[in-house]
Amino acid sequence: MHPFAYVAPSTVEEAVAVLDEHGDRARPLAGGTDLLVKARANVWELDAVVDVKNIPELMNLEVGKNGLSIGAGVPCYQVYENDQVADEYPGIIDGTSIIGGIQIQSRAGLGGNLCNAAPSGDGIPALIAHSAVARIAGPNGTREVAVEEFCTGPSRTVIEPGELLVSIEVPKPAANSGAAYTRFIPRNEMDIAVAGVGVYVVLDNSGNNFESARIALASVGPIPILANEAGDSLSGKPVNDETIAAAAKLARNAASPITDMRGTIEQRKHLIEVLTDRMIKQAVERAKG
Repeated sequence: MHPFAYVAPSTVEEAVAVLDEHGDRARPLAGGTDLLVKARANVWELDAVVDVKNIPELMNLEVGKNGLSIGAGVPCYQVYENDQVADEYPGIIDGTSIIGGIQIQSRAGLGGNLCNAAPSGDGIPALIAHSAVARIAGPNGTREVAVEEFCTGPSRTVIEPGELLVSIEVPKPAANSGAAYTRFIPRNEMDIAVAGVGVYVVLDNSGNNFESARIALASVGPIPILANEAGDSLSGKPVNDETIAAAAKLARNAASPITDMRGTIEQRKHLIEVLTDRMIKQAVERAKG
């Protein structure tokens, strides 16, 4: 492993200064479950590692009147063990609680899951479905990017050298809304998704019609996919099997998977259709309480 400097700043500004100084030869360290593996394998040759765990903004987890704020360094277990988050954001809990095993969850966080930019990242689809926004700090100030626009390719993001993901901001769920996420994996646990689907729906006051929906797909493209046509197709439609099946077919069409050792193109497309149908129905159940 290439020798590097270890820096533990206490403010966002200090962290950004170090990252900016070293450019693409520096990386932030939160859980380290990806960084340390890549550094040891010499995927990244680093001159500096910036430990962000002493920065309050990056370790903050808060449910407020405007929504949920998840610091980029907050580990998974703190998210899924928070009763308020579990009550208002069950779809996010679905994804967060299956990132790796319990040891990984004690270190890794949604911020790292997002920055790792794996198409199969289990934490990302529910964030996209919930219209989450990534708050990024850099030498030129702070900017916000919708999570569906954050990943630009496998292991690539909109983060520029010198920038730092500070937090993920999730809007307050609407009344009569529900969300859900699931994946298909060959084994029972600790495996990479062959396909995954996150759904967020809003129903009208009667609970019999969809007002709006967002559907996000994992592991079926170079980046997590927001299936706009599938989600939009539910708006104003009755909550029934026919409407849901039609949206699931559109989600299948939005998928652009590859064939690899974990699954074929046709298998993955089929899985997206099946999982989307199931997750819309589960989200509807949660919306109805």
